[in-house]
Amino acid sequence: MEPKERYYERKVEKYVKKGFKIFFAFIIFCVLVLLAGYVFMHLWNWLMPEIFGLITIGYWQALGLILLAKFIFGFGNHSSKGSKHRSKKRHKGERYCRTKSGYSKWHHYDQFWNEEGEAAYNAYVERIKNEKSNDPEKEN
Repeated sequence: MEPKERYYERKVEKYVKKGFKIFFAFIIFCVLVLLAGYVFMHLWNWLMPEIFGLITIGYWQALGLILLAKFIFGFGNHSSKGSKHRSKKRHKGERYCRTKSGYSKWHHYDQFWNEEGEAAYNAYVERIKNEKSNDPEKEN
């Protein structure tokens, strides 16, 4: 065999294997969905009529209730990658704040405000009021 033929043969073999994996994953997914409907139906018919006095349901009604619950409560994010990404991003922000000198200035903000801040703010407001009352453009 020529090298190109082997290359294409391996490539086709790779895609055929991938196709079979996708096909069987789809089949397994369908079986699990059908099994979930069956289990849900039996749990409902065992518990709900006796506890709450509700009627018994059929298989397709059970699947419909599962689908309705998924629409109402969401399909969920089952990916652990997303949660790890968010936590890494948050920790990166915390590291950034701790290392920058601007963050260290805010460390004593509460103590400053209790001791001097309110008086300084009131003095600032008075200065602004005085500037506005002495503004010659407003008098015209």
